[in-house]
Amino acid sequence: MSGIINKFKITAGKKFSLNDFDPAYSDGFKKEDAKTALETLVEEITVQQIKLYAANRQSLLIIFQAMDAAGKDSAIEHSMSGLNPQGCEVYSFKQPSTEDYEHDFLWRHYKALPQRGRIGIHNRSHYENVLVTKVHPELLLKEQLPGITDVKQIKEAFWEHRYESIRNFEQHLTYNGTVIIKFFLNVSKDEQKERFLKRIDNPKKNWKFSAADVEERKYWDDYMQAYEHAIKETATEKSPWYVVPADKKWFTRLVISTIILETLKELDLKFPVLAKQEMDNLDTAKAQLLAGN
Repeated sequence: MSGIINKFKITAGKKFSLNDFDPAYSDGFKKEDAKTALETLVEEITVQQIKLYAANRQSLLIIFQAMDAAGKDSAIEHSMSGLNPQGCEVYSFKQPSTEDYEHDFLWRHYKALPQRGRIGIHNRSHYENVLVTKVHPELLLKEQLPGITDVKQIKEAFWEHRYESIRNFEQHLTYNGTVIIKFFLNVSKDEQKERFLKRIDNPKKNWKFSAADVEERKYWDDYMQAYEHAIKETATEKSPWYVVPADKKWFTRLVISTIILETLKELDLKFPVLAKQEMDNLDTAKAQLLAGN
């Protein structure tokens, strides 16, 4: 499985078009084999998480972006099911609050970054500020930005500055020990429609459905263009994007788990080695315990 990671990986300078990625791709894998394979991956990720936590020198930030019903929640649930909650935090970013709008667009995301030794999962992220705001630029007026009182004032240079801010933000994080993985779950418009219909037809899933999601389907092509541009502008060697097929959820989870595991393995994590004095203290403590103290 690890051999196909580069098929989905986007870094700086790599020729990239979303049209080249099949949302239904599964590389010959079969659904009946997915459960066992995923369980093995989750177990291995858990071991790596323990090492990450023990070493306490780096952190891992995992970003999930996708259209509605692409399976972000279930991907997080299944791929990260074996993690120790003490070393993992999940943030689901909704619409900005009044307080958020009083700060720059990165502020609330910076506050949610994982501490050293921990894994942070962002369900949606700072990329919403170059995705939904690009499709609906009127939302930018809520930010009270200097020089922008009308959407007509939002030129291409504005978006270039935002991409630059994101690249600099992520570069700063990597310099300070945060490893970043960015996933775009690439679901097809037809599959999204089927999932919406299932939410409507299944009373247990009615709560997941929002009429606003159907309205957003009208802007599908605009969103695809915004995603493609954002990925091109912010994919780097140290902070790559992965365009993951999302029409088959079981395959999506396999790909995500494999990428997370391989990323952690590349860090060559080790358990801390105690100094001689500390080792001597362990021997003394063991002797005391065995003596009945």
